[in-house]
Amino acid sequence: MNIAQNIERGRRIFPQKTALLFEGEKFTYEQLDEQANRVANGLQRLGIQKGDRVALYLPNIPQFVWAYFGIQKIGAVAVSINVMLKRDEVWYILNDSGSKGIITTSELRHHVPECDLVDLQWMWLTESSDSPGFMLEEMMADSSDVFKSVEMEPTDPATIVYTSGTTGFPKGATLSHGNVVSNMHSQRYSCGMNSSDKLLLFLPLFHCFGQNAILNSGLNAGATIILQRRFQIEQIIRAISQEGVTMFFGVPTVFAKLLEAQLPELNCGGVRYYFSAAAKLPVEIVRRWEARFGLPIYQGYGLTETSPCACYNHQWKYKTGSIGMPIDNVEMKVVDEKEREVPVGNFGEIIIRGPNVMLGYWNQPEATAKVLRNGWFHTGDIGYVDGDGDFYLVDRLKDMINVSGFKVYPSEIERIFYQHQAVAEVAVYGVSDEMKGEVVYANVRLVAGESVTVDDLRVFCQEKMANYKIPQVIKLVTSLPKNATGKVLKTVLREEAMSRQNS
Repeated sequence: MNIAQNIERGRRIFPQKTALLFEGEKFTYEQLDEQANRVANGLQRLGIQKGDRVALYLPNIPQFVWAYFGIQKIGAVAVSINVMLKRDEVWYILNDSGSKGIITTSELRHHVPECDLVDLQWMWLTESSDSPGFMLEEMMADSSDVFKSVEMEPTDPATIVYTSGTTGFPKGATLSHGNVVSNMHSQRYSCGMNSSDKLLLFLPLFHCFGQNAILNSGLNAGATIILQRRFQIEQIIRAISQEGVTMFFGVPTVFAKLLEAQLPELNCGGVRYYFSAAAKLPVEIVRRWEARFGLPIYQGYGLTETSPCACYNHQWKYKTGSIGMPIDNVEMKVVDEKEREVPVGNFGEIIIRGPNVMLGYWNQPEATAKVLRNGWFHTGDIGYVDGDGDFYLVDRLKDMINVSGFKVYPSEIERIFYQHQAVAEVAVYGVSDEMKGEVVYANVRLVAGESVTVDDLRVFCQEKMANYKIPQVIKLVTSLPKNATGKVLKTVLREEAMSRQNS
């Protein structure tokens, strides 16, 4: 078993088929495998061995793909680093993972410390500039394009994907070859990917969603990956109209922005399938999308720790608002604080068991023990299951707001805000209060051109929810802080609100 056998198989079956398309450049399955082989041989020649960690501090460029598969081929471990991280954060991940090498761009190099890195021996640069250094392309040019992936055990670590670290230091979720291989097969099967599909990939490759649910799953299906550096509406429209995108993968904020943009060109594409994950998808966004484009947004659920997919709202039995049922070979249930399964319809924590669950957090046995108990991964997400066995996501356990003893779920209030035609985005969160314990805050971004006031929104809330749920503070904003996958950083909002309170 080896994740990289993905592209080796594709090369055997259709060597001249386009595997990767990037900014006008095409790479066939044969070329993609050859590039990965050059990386594998180059790394081995420099002493990188099975089990060694090699960090990828790269944006969405072909070199990420070549390097990722080259690392897998020799049995080393790919360490994904968010390109938005800065010097101290990069230093922490390199030392925590014990990476022996790092592959990055000349532009990002200045964020890589030059000292106090205990294990780092090599740095390879790409996207050449005047910056001095050992170029990845030079190493590849001096290396053979022939290499066969080493056989790995299902439990051998393949990649370390660091969580966003909104509280404390980020944790490295360690995924095995078995985790990733099982998950990409399930994702491909669930979404109905096939070799004639063209998958648009603008979500970051350093994140589990882009890396496994799209890149690995798409290549496993023999599909074509249309890679883009980042989310840009103009590039998306061009890819849909000119490159024949058939499958579109995004996060909730992407779909919200596309709806807000009112782009008629989206109706002209041949996209047959839309999919959202990484955060809870508001029902109102789904309904607006269906009304406008005549197609649903299929929804998946999972976490970095589950490789990522754990649950899927099936094409066979689609339910608006549901995250569906567990994927093949995966179990899920909803439990109370004593880990007892709760009755149908009752809220509790979602827990998961299956071949998709990570090995653990790298070098953090105590943190691992907190979430992996009795074979089950405890997600920290609140949800419930209905009588048909379909699951629903309510909120993050840590985001639940306690107002004078009443439980308030931010997603419930956000859903109501989204019913207002002037609301483009909203984030609801709790802020500490001496009298009530916590109070509800809401940051709202309006659709461009709308002139709704805070008082208008407050009246709207009063008509649709209990008084204790109505945000005490509604703030109109021009943007919301988000991580690389578009998930709103509510920790940042809480800190900002507390800072204003104390100033």
